[in-house]
Amino acid sequence: MIPAEQAEAAALLQRLTGAAPVETHISAVFLGDGEALKLRKAVRLGFLDFTTLAERQRTARREFALNAGAAPGMYRDVVPVTRGADGVRLGGTGEVVDWVVRMARVPAGDFLDEMAARGALTPGLLRELADAVAALHLGLPRLSRDLPAAFRAITQGNARSALAAGLDPAAVAQWQAACLGWIDGHADWLRQREADGFVRRGHGDLHLGNLCLWQGHPVPFDALEFDEDLATLDVGYDLAFLLMDLDVRVGRTAANAVMNRYVARTGDAGLVGGLPLFLSQRAMVRAHVQAARGLPADDYVRHAGAYIAPSPPMLVAIGGLPGSGKSTVARQLAPLLGAAPGALVLRSDEIRKRQHGATPETRLGPQAYTPAASARVFAELADAARPAVASGHSVIADATFMAATHRSLIHDAAGSALFHGIWLDVPEDVLRQRVAARTGDASDADLAVLDRALQAGAGAGDWRLVPGSDGAAALVAVMGITGL
Repeated sequence: MIPAEQAEAAALLQRLTGAAPVETHISAVFLGDGEALKLRKAVRLGFLDFTTLAERQRTARREFALNAGAAPGMYRDVVPVTRGADGVRLGGTGEVVDWVVRMARVPAGDFLDEMAARGALTPGLLRELADAVAALHLGLPRLSRDLPAAFRAITQGNARSALAAGLDPAAVAQWQAACLGWIDGHADWLRQREADGFVRRGHGDLHLGNLCLWQGHPVPFDALEFDEDLATLDVGYDLAFLLMDLDVRVGRTAANAVMNRYVARTGDAGLVGGLPLFLSQRAMVRAHVQAARGLPADDYVRHAGAYIAPSPPMLVAIGGLPGSGKSTVARQLAPLLGAAPGALVLRSDEIRKRQHGATPETRLGPQAYTPAASARVFAELADAARPAVASGHSVIADATFMAATHRSLIHDAAGSALFHGIWLDVPEDVLRQRVAARTGDASDADLAVLDRALQAGAGAGDWRLVPGSDGAAALVAVMGITGL
């Protein structure tokens, strides 16, 4: 409900657009012909206070500043509602009685939550989505924050909101204790994330409803503008709202695909160490927001508890000749393994592209494939796998693994975790067909590269030989994984 003191401004906006507003607990959006007018409600909640005109002006301008760059042309301007001798109007001179963010209207079917509901989030769109979030985060300056203290405060605030929304006190208390215990046990890890530059002023509210198609591509909008502390945290926590939303509303395969594409673009494999906390917090946010709106929340409470619970990790190395289907099998297997949203896939082809400042699909020249260059790739692969597995997250390493030194590196990276070395066996004629037909992929291997690999005579060695045509199901069987 729009507060009585804003009734005159709301009536004006409804006349201008010809429609009643779409309301949330903090705003009313009036949808007109080609534009949307957003009015902040003069409300005070536990996490914001919009009761003063000055704060509504400040946050309207802050919203415009935060979002205009990510979606050029979507955010048009911030305009006052003024009162003159002839009543209220949008813009003009006179007493300012409120502030409105003026935006282009986005078709309802182009919001990603709506697209998710109708099954329209294709693999290609998920890749673009991950790329958009990666670009956003890579463009942000590094900041400082006491992350252990910040996440303790977030946990306590979430617990208070959950209780106020009527969620089960016993479940909330159990969840709070688990999160606080995790934070205490990982305080050094959180501090290292800050030292490594992963604290940034992110979007702050990066769920599917705050992403849409704009000019044909997914873009974030409606970044959290009213609390800098809530938005200035680990970029992994920023990403986690999207991953949680995908996991619960679309499925683990979608969440896993976005996580792994994001890591491929940013190199931030370390973020998986914080996902138990990050995902759990985001699920509890969604739970108490749902409950406060009178909507079902039990599924989110269940997810919040499951995310923070430990899961034994494993490291699976998938090797094979070019065209053997390593990456396809890795993508199929990853959502099935370990903690949410499934295994981290470290692909040598993507690491090589990132080391050379190229996108995954950009072809590289021979200089990127010298023995020294390949040594750097496999060293980074092992260096990324080691802490991920040690943190409790499962990893799939996707590379040819033709050299014994490369196999030894990845085996040692598993540490005390369970290790599986897999060699995909595919007939030569199938390898040739696949390599010849491949387009738009991170692999640069052509038929000449395949010929050299065949001549080298690499094989399974002491790794388990698995028919490549059987896909991820064969790997699940030979690894003896149950309960999937």
